[in-house]
Amino acid sequence: MSVVRRTRLSAAVRGALLFAALPGLALAQQEEARQLDRIEVTGTRIKKAEIEGQTPVQVITRAQIERSGLTSIGDVLQQITASGSALNTKFNSSGNFGFPPDGGGVAAGATTVDLRHLGPKRVLVLVDGVRWVNESSGSGVGGVVDLNTIPLAIVERIEVLEDGASSIYGSDAIAGVVNVITRRNYEGAGLSVQYGEYGKGDGETGSVDVSFGGTGDRYSFFLGASYTEQKRVASKDREQSSVPVPGTGVALGSSAIPAGRFIFRDPNTGAVLDLVPNPGVTNLVYNPAETGCVRTDSFHCFTAADRFNYAEYNLLVTPNRRKNLFGQVRFDLTESTTWYFKALYNNRFSINQAAAEPFFLGTAVPTNFWADNVVISASNPYNPFGFDLVAGPGGNFILGGRRPLEGGPRVFEQDVDTFYVATGLEGSFSAGDRLFFWDVNAVRSASEANQTNFGSYNARRFSVALGPLAACQAEPGCVPLNIFGAGTITRAMLDYIQPVVRDYSDNKLSLFSANLSGDLFDLPAGAMSFAAGVEYREYKGSYRPDTLTVTGEYNGVPSLPTSGKYDVSEYFVELSIPLLADAAIAERIDLSLAGRYSDYSTSGGETTAKVGLRWQVNDEFLLRGTWAEGFRAPTIGELFGAASGFDAVLNDPCSAPIAGGLQANCAALGVPPGYVQPNPQISVVTGGNRNLDPETADSVSAGFVWSPAFGAGAAWSERLDFEFTWYRHKLEGGIQALDAQTQLNLCVQTLDPAFCGGITRNQLGAISNFSNFLTNFGRIDSRGWDFDVFWLLPQGDWGQFGFTWRNTWVDKYEAVGADGSVQPQTVGREVNNSGIPEWSSNLTAEWRLGSWFASWTARHKSDLWELCGNARTFPVCRDPANNRNRLGSTTFHDLQFGVNTGWWGNAKFTLGVNNVFQKEPPICLSCTLNGYDASNYDIPGGRFWYLRADFKL
Repeated sequence: MSVVRRTRLSAAVRGALLFAALPGLALAQQEEARQLDRIEVTGTRIKKAEIEGQTPVQVITRAQIERSGLTSIGDVLQQITASGSALNTKFNSSGNFGFPPDGGGVAAGATTVDLRHLGPKRVLVLVDGVRWVNESSGSGVGGVVDLNTIPLAIVERIEVLEDGASSIYGSDAIAGVVNVITRRNYEGAGLSVQYGEYGKGDGETGSVDVSFGGTGDRYSFFLGASYTEQKRVASKDREQSSVPVPGTGVALGSSAIPAGRFIFRDPNTGAVLDLVPNPGVTNLVYNPAETGCVRTDSFHCFTAADRFNYAEYNLLVTPNRRKNLFGQVRFDLTESTTWYFKALYNNRFSINQAAAEPFFLGTAVPTNFWADNVVISASNPYNPFGFDLVAGPGGNFILGGRRPLEGGPRVFEQDVDTFYVATGLEGSFSAGDRLFFWDVNAVRSASEANQTNFGSYNARRFSVALGPLAACQAEPGCVPLNIFGAGTITRAMLDYIQPVVRDYSDNKLSLFSANLSGDLFDLPAGAMSFAAGVEYREYKGSYRPDTLTVTGEYNGVPSLPTSGKYDVSEYFVELSIPLLADAAIAERIDLSLAGRYSDYSTSGGETTAKVGLRWQVNDEFLLRGTWAEGFRAPTIGELFGAASGFDAVLNDPCSAPIAGGLQANCAALGVPPGYVQPNPQISVVTGGNRNLDPETADSVSAGFVWSPAFGAGAAWSERLDFEFTWYRHKLEGGIQALDAQTQLNLCVQTLDPAFCGGITRNQLGAISNFSNFLTNFGRIDSRGWDFDVFWLLPQGDWGQFGFTWRNTWVDKYEAVGADGSVQPQTVGREVNNSGIPEWSSNLTAEWRLGSWFASWTARHKSDLWELCGNARTFPVCRDPANNRNRLGSTTFHDLQFGVNTGWWGNAKFTLGVNNVFQKEPPICLSCTLNGYDASNYDIPGGRFWYLRADFKL
């Protein structure tokens, strides 16, 4: 290998990203002259120093990870400024999100990553440059990587490419690439122990990591084991999350209440009543002569005060326990050939919890066949009315809402196993005076999830137990059901109607790849380099729901099994062409070209290309730019996901009072005057689409890196670097279902069959069917820019200080459906539990003096706005006249302090506090869980402290 001179700018491009370790920076600067010209950079397959800086790559070092106090790769990545909204353990997802319209289910307990707000499915996750297996969710076939399957203990660093890279890596790399680099050259044994909890004494988090490694003349190995446990934080233990919508009390709570709510027409008098049993009454008496709300019997008319506060049963932080083993060995077969082997096993056990499952009966809130057509028979010994309550067309039973607290909350347990085995050869050879590098790799990985649901109900049995006594007595095990009054459901009743539901899903990935790179020939400005390779992948996935789920008896919401597989063969080539060197206008100009052909068994061939230019003006200033084509092939869930149902929280625009101008449209849809939506939960049917085409994208980036000479070696600055990147992503044919609330709004506003075709209503005006299937959506247009500053001060009597300031501004985000409808998600707006802040910023100050070190980080999000929805009549809605609420800008502060003692195996102790000033997240009125956006903010009342001890022998 030849040695090349490393310029100040080259060191800035690579080294400015390592400010987390100040002594390491000084060491890196001292050893610049000894760096080799063959290096691996995420975003290119060519191993060459001149490639550095061609694309924006953010490096998160192990020191930075430890400084965060976080125990998940996903949580670390969700704090970078380019991150968008993604699932994490602050989303209490299973019982509340149901089955999203992508066939992937909800991977409750998982943590994912989103870059540039384009969605987790458009981010490619690699481990040591090789794809990782997609998640298994327990409720579908997932299409993204669960980062909780990659233990933090094995990570050396994380490289984040914030640019399109489909021509380099293939499908999914539209928004960028996350490359997790594992620990390899490790000497000795290490032990790391961490414990932390929130200031209120809950959410305890602990981890233990054990590491062991060694190197010899021809080998190196690393073994690691870790255990991480995160305990729950209950919603009721924080004021902001203790009610359904902050600032509204129980007024927007559920109409399914523990005592039961019953709307019916008395066949004797014709009076329509909305009654609730009085508290504490065990033997209910109904007086049909009392046809109003002034009553002396055992009932009173339903009011907002009767609504149920389901929020206090939710979780702010979900329990999550992870155990894993990892090992890798490398052995030099010859001086130029190395064999490697890696293996991992990871187990995640997680829990989600929701309030006791509500049950709605009657035609006002259509949910399922049995509930919509139920008959609460007069022969049921607990029916206090003395006549049949008959649902369905022509019946007298309009609505029955019951929250069976007797059966306990809904609890969803996920047990997820991930297996990974990889082996391969890598090496180099000479041809003439050229050195070439090659590698071959084989990977087999799988993720399997079992989800067990406690606390739900069998809709068919519910109906039988309420019906004629003779029918119940004819079915083995049936016990007549008493839903009239709180606490009336006995253990025997529950044993008949309450099953344990078990679902299973898996994802499997088999991969083979071979790559070759090196210099082809010399040009006047230097050697022309290339990389080329082939890759074959096979994906298999399945989802096997419980038999009760398939038949629709599990709460009446059917979900069918899913199974599918596909394979892809790919071929790529990449060129680095030096155009100019040592000229007046440039120290160096390099052109990069890349192309990849992908042949999918499901969708056919796809070709992508990329062009990049790196213009190093001088030692201080670098200009760079890229244009790239990208694509994402449909996943197994998106293609083969069977039709299934989920309960969406939707506000019906035709619910009284109707906004001005929509009364006629609502009447045309069959909504009678005075209709009031009895429950915001509407059953939505969704599923995959085998006719989907791949998404395609064009990505452009341009920027500079500036390391001014006046900021190097000065009395006030040891080193100063600036980085600027402008980006734009234009996505066509995005795979997505129309946002359900948007579809409903547009249907009412336009009466267009394109929106109304999947929505039907019954004779009462209530929505009885809502279809929402996947399609190639239209386009997404997103652009913005990053600006980063890195400043290292000289060593002084007070130690050495370093500052890192990272910023992302989102200038535009527009999603347009295939029919031309503009979706609600845009810059500065909160929609569906996620928002896109215009400005995200992280400022970190670090200090080190001898063995002591400290850091301070400020994490900032600019303000957002949202629609107030049903909360618009409450003072918490800041602009009720325009139905808008502002979520103010928010800054969280984190502090860390520690010491390297040199005792007991070079022990290092670290004490940290995140959200030092207990900054509350802004109240979110449209968020369906816990009153805040869990993807952008820390939990309410969320000061978190932690203590970490590291030992190395």
